[in-house]
Amino acid sequence: MPRPPNILWIVTTQWRAQARGAAGDPNARTPHLDRLAAEGMDFAQAVTPHPFGPFARAALLTGVASPRNGVRDYFDPLPADARTIAHPLGAAGYATAFFGKWHLAERARDVPLVGEAHARQIVPEARRGGFAFWEGFEGGFLLNDPWLHGTRLPVPVRFSGYQSDVVGARAAAWLATAPEPWFAVVSLEAPHPPYGAPSGGVEPRAPAEIELGATVPRGGETEARARRELAGYHAHITATDTAIGRLAATLPAERTVLAATSVHGDMHGAHGLFRKGWPHEESVRVPLVVRTPAALRPAWAGTAAARPVTLLDLPAWTETWARGEPWAPAEPTRVQAISMPSVVALPDQCDRIWRGARTPKRKLVLNADGTPWLFFDLERDPGETRNLVGDPAWQGEIAAMAAGVGG
Repeated sequence: MPRPPNILWIVTTQWRAQARGAAGDPNARTPHLDRLAAEGMDFAQAVTPHPFGPFARAALLTGVASPRNGVRDYFDPLPADARTIAHPLGAAGYATAFFGKWHLAERARDVPLVGEAHARQIVPEARRGGFAFWEGFEGGFLLNDPWLHGTRLPVPVRFSGYQSDVVGARAAAWLATAPEPWFAVVSLEAPHPPYGAPSGGVEPRAPAEIELGATVPRGGETEARARRELAGYHAHITATDTAIGRLAATLPAERTVLAATSVHGDMHGAHGLFRKGWPHEESVRVPLVVRTPAALRPAWAGTAAARPVTLLDLPAWTETWARGEPWAPAEPTRVQAISMPSVVALPDQCDRIWRGARTPKRKLVLNADGTPWLFFDLERDPGETRNLVGDPAWQGEIAAMAAGVGG
């Protein structure tokens, strides 16, 4: 039997699917991620199950949607008895490791979310998701000079440099001597705000040079803010793309599966909205690139771009790769479940609980009471400019989709 492959997840924060050169974004400079996509599979229809950090991270690690995984509120920790992807991989003989942002520990509500309070908070060994090796930080959004602690760092130690570079280099050094097969997660905060933070030596473009999407309102503060924030955002994307490329270059590609994604996107002024939690494409669609050794590349790889997958698929895929079994595709007609289980009381975030169903052609979003909020014909209106909830011509399809949306 062939030796099981090494498996690496690279997980970023707030990187929306459209923000790649290969996806057609004129502002994006992402040669390394685009190269990985060209060498592997680019799941252009991928979505996060929950467009907000802790909910998505809990779902990604456990393969169980929030709140069934125990995370309903922004400050809910991942339950101590939660079974994550590290457990079956460890049982299968993999050396397991986690590097970088955790964001699933119990966090104080009375300290700033940005800064050293959460960056230096120690995540107890028993609350590290079953990873045999762990080196990271709870949060803090320090995109430069991060604090790290964990298996070989009993107290937080500050490292100089851009966070994506630091975490990537620490992971690469560990992986270079790790026993094979190994499974590792490299979790990065970028390109999350603060967008004005230094971006690894990459100079932001002038806001006036940023090309805005058609749904960003023009002529007011929304446009000005979108240009300003997108300039910093894309500088962080370029810097993090470089860090991803540097890490990927250290891997034994012929025996390593690499999956790169993000936990959610950012509205950046589209429809007059900012940040995440919203059910729009800018918030729920995420990049998902998978490069495998040739022997594991599935026969359906050429259709990956049309497959309606979610981050909830990644744990199951990973177990399949580890077992050396055929990798079953997501059927083109499959419905993707998306939701926000609670309102996060932070500026700009979505103002309601919602749940929905998406396919590459349609999207339905229901309010908490089950009434329709949004319905879009993505096939003809990919920019989501026409809400068809009240259109009589679509009531039959809306009712059919609503019947399949879980409570």
